[in-house]
Amino acid sequence: MAVMEIRTYGDPILRKNAETVTEFNDELRQIFNDMLETMYVKNGIGLAANQVGLDKRILVCDSGTREKPEVYKLANPEITESSKEKTVFEEGCLSFPGLTEKITRPAAITVKAKDENGKDITIKATGLKATVLQHEIDHINGRVFIDRMTPVKKMLHNKELKEIKKLREKK
Repeated sequence: MAVMEIRTYGDPILRKNAETVTEFNDELRQIFNDMLETMYVKNGIGLAANQVGLDKRILVCDSGTREKPEVYKLANPEITESSKEKTVFEEGCLSFPGLTEKITRPAAITVKAKDENGKDITIKATGLKATVLQHEIDHINGRVFIDRMTPVKKMLHNKELKEIKKLREKK
């Protein structure tokens, strides 16, 4: 397994609608495993492929605990149902180091996807799991969590966003 480089705010791939996965093979399973390792090493709970520079509709997440992990490796995930009820979580993002904000999202969702072997799966999620899945699905659709901030909140983070971009450009 290998730790992958995290792409940060300002990288054009974060705004790209990722390509559908059509081949389920050992190479894809290795990418899932590398992404999962990267997510854990970087202390994340979710990671989308475009965050590591890959143009694929895949994500990994673990909204469980150290004692009881709840790991998902999903290809081509789609939200098929969303509750009208909303919830607010303090979100952060590996592509926006150091930045957090309260984001409002549907409290419950249903996601249809394929697992790492191409088998159809359906996930009903609430709480943190729903938030993480929505955050990562946003990524593969070219949307980042600051897009869900109010204009005022986004403006309040303007200095941090400029710093993140500046650090990316120095690499």
